[in-house]
Amino acid sequence: MTAMLNLAQIDEEIHQVRANLRDLVEQKTARSGAQDENRGDDLIAAQEEKLARLLKERESLVA
Repeated sequence: MTAMLNLAQIDEEIHQVRANLRDLVEQKTARSGAQDENRGDDLIAAQEEKLARLLKERESLVA
């Protein structure tokens, strides 16, 4: 990712990350097993961190 994205790019990435989170949560509920759960948790946590970073970056652009 470039150092500074424009607002439209950030909004698109936010949209993609939210879609990824929805998919990951759906996949996690469909799977069973400790290894699958741990991997799902890690992927969800990574996407949540990315979403938080993007939202913060977006906020700094519109402020």
